Amino acid sequence: VWGVPVPSKYLRGEDSLYSIAQMPKGIPVATFAIGEAGAANAALHIVAMLAHSDSVLAKKLHEFRAEQTQVASAMKLP
Repeated sequence: VWGVPVPSKYLRGEDSLYSIAQMPKGIPVATFAIGEAGAANAALHIVAMLAHSDSVLAKKLHEFRAEQTQVASAMKLP
């Protein structure tokens, strides 16, 4: 189970986060950040798992990570 809490109007997604985190014993769940960042990280987590058995996907993930590293390395901190 992959859980991505959805932001809500009043509790900003904290209610979603609690409902995902409180799964019963025997139901493991990977919980990610609230909102779009969590959804993106969940997708990357799933792709990384699938890439173990799919060489084409593994190559694309490797290329994505290399580009991500270059972008981060080029950033100038204030």
